[in-house]
Amino acid sequence: MQRCGFGMGAVALSSLMNELGYAAPAATAASGTVETGLDAGSSLAPKQPHFAPKAKHVIHLFMNGGPSQIDLFDPKPMLAKYHGKVLKKDLEGDKRVGGAAFASPFKFKKHGQSGIEISELLPNLARHADDLCVVRSMQTPVPNHEPGLLMMNCGDINRPVPSMGSWLLYGLGTENQSLPGFVVMCPAGLPTAQGSNWRNAFLPGIYQGTYVDSQESEAAKLVANIRNDAILPKQQRRQLDYLQQLNAMHRARRADDEQLDARIQSLELAFRMQREAGEAFDISREPKHVRDLYGDTVHGRQTLIARRLVERGVRYVQLYHGAGQPWDSHAGVNERHPKLAAECDQPIAALLADLKQRDMLKDTLIIWGGEMGRTPTVQLPVGPKPGRDHHHDGFTVWMAGGGVRGGYTHGLTDEFGLAVAADPVHVHDLHASILHLMGFDHEKLTFRYGGRDFRLTDVHGRVIKELFA
Repeated sequence: MQRCGFGMGAVALSSLMNELGYAAPAATAASGTVETGLDAGSSLAPKQPHFAPKAKHVIHLFMNGGPSQIDLFDPKPMLAKYHGKVLKKDLEGDKRVGGAAFASPFKFKKHGQSGIEISELLPNLARHADDLCVVRSMQTPVPNHEPGLLMMNCGDINRPVPSMGSWLLYGLGTENQSLPGFVVMCPAGLPTAQGSNWRNAFLPGIYQGTYVDSQESEAAKLVANIRNDAILPKQQRRQLDYLQQLNAMHRARRADDEQLDARIQSLELAFRMQREAGEAFDISREPKHVRDLYGDTVHGRQTLIARRLVERGVRYVQLYHGAGQPWDSHAGVNERHPKLAAECDQPIAALLADLKQRDMLKDTLIIWGGEMGRTPTVQLPVGPKPGRDHHHDGFTVWMAGGGVRGGYTHGLTDEFGLAVAADPVHVHDLHASILHLMGFDHEKLTFRYGGRDFRLTDVHGRVIKELFA
């Protein structure tokens, strides 16, 4: 009783000190290290997964705010019959669905040999229909932005746990020691939950995502302070070597401090980045026809940078679209979605074509989607600029490359798009499947912290093998 009482007081003090920035929780060794050969305090050197992977790199195209599957990938002709009428559906009992049915004003057409139906808003992407693995039956627990983003990125709606990019970097390392292994590009503002979407949490700090404000067009502005013009590289190297000798002496007396390891490794990474980061982010080095393929826009430039990064061995690249003007179309969905779709349609299609031409699509996994979808209804009374609300039971995510089954549609929503009708895929299932493509058993990629083994999928998740080629 006495020990318990004092222990609770210490926990409270530790938590308070951490919140105030005076202390950081020290991570312990990973329980999965014996099975995976991983070392929690290791460098970013490449590591072997549990089994042969289909994909080696990930480009995650995050449509911030929740794009409307009803207007992009999941056509519902029945909505036209009931357009403007209040729907009544037997969902979990007799339940009246708020708002009126709202048929998509955009036409759908079957594309490719697979016949996947895609909206007229995405004409360029539609040409790659046979490369897409479209999951129409996605489910997430909460239809709100912050928990939705955290769920999709980290697998938890409220606890501070690592992001998927951090887990993959922890498990696989990176192929280029002169660039961050996990890069996040988000132009013109941060998404909801901000840096928590790419946090390392209790994993060592070297596994956190590196944020880049990609609205800048010049490489020197994309990565600030990348060059030191006041000192020659050899002099800087000698200074850093001396500093690292002192750090090594300090580290020797603190064998269990992974946070210190992360700081030491970050100094080395920052020095090496001076040599390669400027070149990697400089798209002016690309031929004009390649730059024209992606388009001279913010999303075009950052998508081309993403290809250059994975080409140079970066493990996980996440691109946000809609941070400044999100896909969150509570009003004006008929005006906002065409604009947002036009901004990303050409760059995404260019990315698929470019990766395929370079024989990189086969081991680069492309993920597209938001934190949730939109309802098939609009709020009453229907005004001149109707909008769709948040929808978490039956939205769409698609993948391409990296061992997925191209030209395939998985799962069904009901005739109105109100709920999943067949083959539901929870976010935990999606994460388990992504880890499988990267060569991991999602139940074994773990890290011991706070007295328990944590993993990306927590105690849930099943691998959806139908998604694989």
